[in-house]
Amino acid sequence: MTGSRTVDITRVGGGSRTLVEDLVAVEEPMEVRVNGAPFAVIMRTPGADRELAAGFLLAEDVIHGYDELGTIDYCVDADAEGHDNTLSVTVIGGAVERLGTRLGERRQVMMTASCGLCGRRTIESLRSRVAAVSGNWTIAAELVHRLPHALRQAQNVFETTGGLHAAGLFALDGTLQVIAEDVGRHNAVDKIVGQRLLEDALPLEESLLLVSGRTSFELVQKALLAGIPLIAAVSAPSSLAVRLAQDCGMTLCGFVRGELFNVYAHPHRITGW
Repeated sequence: MTGSRTVDITRVGGGSRTLVEDLVAVEEPMEVRVNGAPFAVIMRTPGADRELAAGFLLAEDVIHGYDELGTIDYCVDADAEGHDNTLSVTVIGGAVERLGTRLGERRQVMMTASCGLCGRRTIESLRSRVAAVSGNWTIAAELVHRLPHALRQAQNVFETTGGLHAAGLFALDGTLQVIAEDVGRHNAVDKIVGQRLLEDALPLEESLLLVSGRTSFELVQKALLAGIPLIAAVSAPSSLAVRLAQDCGMTLCGFVRGELFNVYAHPHRITGW
C-alpha cells in the first residue's frame, strides 16, 4: 500500500480546462486493538503502521518501553478489506494494568489526524512520569537553518502529492536519520518514535526533531516521552507547547525558514548566533 493514489481531475487555467491524472495523499483509518480490546481508530497515511501503533501507545501512556511490547501484527480475523487497516497489539508487564486504566478512561472515538491527545493529560501529570529531558550538548545555529531543506529533499510522497506533513529525526551533526510522512504531524512523529522504540533505542538524548507545520502541546509531549532535547518547526508553536518545553528543559524552535528562526525555550543548546 503506497502513500499516494492516482485520481482524475479537471485542471482549470488560462481560460480552458483539461482532464488529467493527479496524485493525492492517501488517508485511511487504522484500528488499533490492544490485548484483544478495541483501543483507537487513527486516521493516517498507510505505511510504518507498526511504528505508528508503538509510538501512539507510548504517547497514550499504555507502554513505557520496548520491554512492555509483545507483538504487533495485522489482525487475521479482520475481513479482507480491513486486514491492512487493523493492527493487533499485545502488551505485557506493567502495561497490562495501564491498559485497563486507559480503557476505563477513554470513550471509543474517532481520532482525526490532527487530534493527538487533545490536552487530556496535564503538564503536571506528564512531569510525574518524565521530569525533564537530558542533552548536555550544543549545536550551531547554522545547522538548524539547514534542517528544513534536508527534510524537504527526503519527502518523496510530498513531492508527488503536495499533501503530507513530515517529521524528521536528525543526529547532532545534522544527518537525517529517520523520516516519516503522514496526513497528520502527530502520526508522523509517532511513526518516528515508534521505529526507535521497536529498536529499543529510547531515550533519544542525542537527537533533534523537525516537524512541518506548527508545534502543538501534543508534539512537544511526544518528544518529551521519547527523550528528545530539541524540537524545531517551520511554523509557530502554541502557548501550551512553549510552557511544556520551558518546564521540561526542552529547546523549542519555531519559524525555521531561510536565515531566521525563533527560540521559545532553552536557547542554551544553540550557539553561533
